[in-house]
Amino acid sequence: MKIFVCIKHVPDTAASIKLAGETKFEDSECKFVVNPYDEYGLEEAVTLVEKSGGEVVLVTVGKSGAETTLRSAMAMGAHRAIHVKIEGQFLDSSLTCKALKAAIERDGAGDMIFTGKGSVDTEGAQTQYRLAAAMGLPVVNEVSRLTVKGNMAVAEREIGGGEREVLEITLPAVIGATKGLNEPRYPKFPDIMKAKKKPINVIPISDLGIDESSGRNRLIKLETVPERSGAKMIEGSVQAQVSELIRILKEEEKVL
Repeated sequence: MKIFVCIKHVPDTAASIKLAGETKFEDSECKFVVNPYDEYGLEEAVTLVEKSGGEVVLVTVGKSGAETTLRSAMAMGAHRAIHVKIEGQFLDSSLTCKALKAAIERDGAGDMIFTGKGSVDTEGAQTQYRLAAAMGLPVVNEVSRLTVKGNMAVAEREIGGGEREVLEITLPAVIGATKGLNEPRYPKFPDIMKAKKKPINVIPISDLGIDESSGRNRLIKLETVPERSGAKMIEGSVQAQVSELIRILKEEEKVL
């Protein structure tokens, strides 16, 4: 079994982000990690391969610093990695999926492709759908339980209100993993040392015939989230409180 896992190199959610101009942020001192939702997909892929044999191949699209994230992911059990190198911090999601598709097809067909349900930085939740559409594969997102038998898989996902949806899909397919699918392992020291010697195939995005600047979307401006003002206590009768709340939302907060 050959399984691809799409990994994103993202800032740690606890990191302090400093803007650098209108469309960039300072990343030289920012801690980056494996996108947390991708870890669930990686753990599932490694577990499947441990049971049935085969290999787990990581694929990422990112700047040169993404190598550290790939090494961390390989310490969790992946065998090798493909790094599509870009120069910018942000890449149009359609171009990202074109790059992932081209890298995967160049490496050779796989049995499954895992992603996370979304990324914790841009939170676009586009990759799994665009990649599946580009490759002509079925896709299921937010998968919290997965059973694989031969060329079929049964995926379960929560759809709200405590309800769950069960889907049977034909492999190969794109699976978007989420919390609850498994418990990602913590790499041990020997695994971390072994990961330093595992191969990473670095491919400039231009070598895949993709112009990094040709995306349909353009990032116009980044803004920090404004600090919240102090809480206000509204007194009086219920009717008076409601009236005062509506006035505040209209006149002071200007959200109505």
